[in-house]
Amino acid sequence: MSDAPFTKDHPFKARLTASRLLNAPGSSKETRHFEVDLSGSGLTYAAGWSLGVFPTNNPRSVQALVDALGATGEEMVVPPRDTVAIQLWDALLSRLSISQPTPKFAQLLAERATAPAERERLAALVRPEAKEELAAFLEQREFEDLLEEFPSAKITPAELVGFLRKLAPRLYSIASGPGMHPASIHLTVAVVRYQTNGRAREGVCSTFLADRVPLGEAALPVFLSESHFGLPENPATDVIMVGPGTGVAPFRAFLQEHVSQKRTGRTWLFFGDQHEATDFLYADEFKQAVKDGSLTRLDCAWSRDQAAKVYVQDKMLAHGAELWSWLQNGASFFVCGDAKRMAKDVDAALHQIAREQGGMDEAGAVELVKRLKKEKRYLRDVY
Repeated sequence: MSDAPFTKDHPFKARLTASRLLNAPGSSKETRHFEVDLSGSGLTYAAGWSLGVFPTNNPRSVQALVDALGATGEEMVVPPRDTVAIQLWDALLSRLSISQPTPKFAQLLAERATAPAERERLAALVRPEAKEELAAFLEQREFEDLLEEFPSAKITPAELVGFLRKLAPRLYSIASGPGMHPASIHLTVAVVRYQTNGRAREGVCSTFLADRVPLGEAALPVFLSESHFGLPENPATDVIMVGPGTGVAPFRAFLQEHVSQKRTGRTWLFFGDQHEATDFLYADEFKQAVKDGSLTRLDCAWSRDQAAKVYVQDKMLAHGAELWSWLQNGASFFVCGDAKRMAKDVDAALHQIAREQGGMDEAGAVELVKRLKKEKRYLRDVY
């Protein structure tokens, strides 16, 4: 083995040593806790960093695509940006992303289709004025669906490979603190399973971890990704953490570091999910942290436990006066999780608290939030 340090270009083959479901029976979600053994790697990490995982595609999905292509899997192909030919099966399994067909692929099918009904359908879809219709059509389908729906459009393995992107690693926020777990990394992962076009689909990496990595074997290629998202240098600084769902992962790490480093600042966690009874991730740990004082405050938002939905930003506003007091006392404010809605709503709530509790106008609130970011007292890890 190379003496070079383990990196994205030279990942470490780690062992997955634990996998357990965090949701209780009856939950609509599948959130799992994983533990990854770094023994023998020489790798060290910090709370707030992420672990990069190189997945492979589901062999069933690879076989379905090979069959739809009318291939054997033994054909030799050169993946994009590579120079060495490998077997189609290997390329589709571990080198290429086999989801999300593109408009350009639909255009090729339209050019190749020979059956009149297929030609007519594809011609209508690839019209310049039908971009939205095509996008909605493709969103429901994978490459194998298209090849099966339009079998008269003959595509060679080499041509298909030319339309596929490289299979990228996934980054997961680390849910453990190195002070407590120096040679092990914990992850909190939402396992993605859904249906489109009448077929079961799945997230590549989340189901790779949940279903396809054998426990105890050195079969998980990983690397560390450093981040600016970390605890304040001053151990007496108060910390406010907003992390609903799997966004709680780095804050579990923060709280473990708070204990192992004997930090003296106060800690406040806002957590949220659908139902308290089934979706309170790490409930026992966080309740114990409140009891022993390592977690000063815990406020939870359960969006589906009452008629009106309640989210973490609603809890922030409900305790706006105290949150403002913490910020005035120099607290750092952290947000982790969904970028599309949650992070924006939390940001809006922070501005509202500045206006309502700090007596600021809109311009003043904007300036305050900018200053918090500049001082690295407002940090986000959103995805």
